[in-house]
Amino acid sequence: MSETESTTESAGTRTRVILAALPLAIFVAMAAVFFVMLTDPDRNVSDIPSALIGTKAPWRDLEPLAGAVKDGLPMPALTAEGAKGKLTLVNFWASWCVPCRQEHPVILSLSKDPRLNVVGVNYKDGSENALRFLGELGNPFSAIGLDPVGKMAIDWGVYGIPESYLVGPDGTILYKKVGPFDENSLKNGLFPAIEKALGALAS
Repeated sequence: MSETESTTESAGTRTRVILAALPLAIFVAMAAVFFVMLTDPDRNVSDIPSALIGTKAPWRDLEPLAGAVKDGLPMPALTAEGAKGKLTLVNFWASWCVPCRQEHPVILSLSKDPRLNVVGVNYKDGSENALRFLGELGNPFSAIGLDPVGKMAIDWGVYGIPESYLVGPDGTILYKKVGPFDENSLKNGLFPAIEKALGALAS
């Protein structure tokens, strides 16, 4: 075997070894990243990042929840136009969702915050059940849209309900919360996002 052939064969062997080791190296790197994420004491596992944060909200003009009222007036449907120019919290919920029921007092409290426009997307629910839910627990929403087969939920990348999104006045998604709000997620997630949004408007 000539020196050139030997060199070529050695280079080919090294290439095969590198290609064979590449998947393992990628796996180890990914495992390290996941390990750091899982062991981070400051990380809230419910604050799942969304590819849509920083992009325009994919609004759909949804049908209203017929029969829903607030302050004695029929509830409007959820539309992109209705949220335009407002700092809006979009809450995906359903009457059959136990965590939604647990979270509902928090959503009611948030609806009293003059900085926020709180709207609801009723997800894969029956209208009568949704109306009963609001009748029992109170109606925090300024508008409600029906998402009977989950089309809007798919557009927004919903993992599971309850799920909430903070949308800026210009229609940009600023924050996402998977699961019910609690004291920690309000203090370290939603409220800082609200302050940041308002600060950007004031500057």
